[in-house]
Amino acid sequence: MHARAIAATTTALLGTAALLLPLSHARADGDRGSPTVIAHRGASAYAPENTLAAVDKAAEMDIAWVENDVQRTRDGELVVLHDDSLQRTTDAEEVFPERAPWKVKDFTAAEVARLDAGSWFSPAYAGARVPTLQQYVHRVEIHHQKLLLEVKNPELYPGIEKQTLKLLSNEGWLDQRHLADRLIVQSFSADSVRTVHQLKPGVKTGFLGTPSVADLPAYAAFVDQINPSYGSISGGYVSAVHAFTGAHGRPLEVFTWTVNDENTARLVTGYGVDGIISNKPDVVRDALPSA
Repeated sequence: MHARAIAATTTALLGTAALLLPLSHARADGDRGSPTVIAHRGASAYAPENTLAAVDKAAEMDIAWVENDVQRTRDGELVVLHDDSLQRTTDAEEVFPERAPWKVKDFTAAEVARLDAGSWFSPAYAGARVPTLQQYVHRVEIHHQKLLLEVKNPELYPGIEKQTLKLLSNEGWLDQRHLADRLIVQSFSADSVRTVHQLKPGVKTGFLGTPSVADLPAYAAFVDQINPSYGSISGGYVSAVHAFTGAHGRPLEVFTWTVNDENTARLVTGYGVDGIISNKPDVVRDALPSA
């Protein structure tokens, strides 16, 4: 996720939110104590982001939730990568020097599969690959983990919501067991999240951003979570979000990002957030009070 500009100002949020009281609500994992901890792009401070190695590292740390980003290749394969370009996290520039700006949508799945997605991070991960979404959910399933899936740049990939849901269905991720507490689909695009909700109403959804309190009723019609950057929120804003009922008849939740230190983890926990997304999920977990 990018730390992009958020529309609502803190002053406006506090002014409205102070008038609203939070309702009781459960965490994404059913716990009413400490926030859920989510490994951002896997445990991405310790292994190359969005790779199977990052999923494995999160599992080693006993982190139940992992977050990822989904994009699409030229020939229609869903792959797990944050940027819409391959340049930052692979050796695409070396392997395909004439293909600038190395956009994911301009490469086939076979071409992407040739790339080294680990050496940029550390020589220890040389040879790591960009996983397909199918490979990624297989690995998450092996570890009995849970998935916070971001539909990335949906404007670049018409129909990606339907395609993603179809793949998840084919892999068994849209059964009742997964829908109950193992899958959330989110996006910075409200239209994309709304499309997911319309196509598969049983899927839990989140909007990435900090909508104004006045706009929350509109979001609540198709989302279950409001997931803002930690610097854009306050206790009053979190309380205001909790006061609204989401698409599945429960109070809206707040998963905040990207928190990587103990002090910030404790700060947002004090705000009452339901989840904390982190590159260092072990640091965040260890900073939180016991459930």
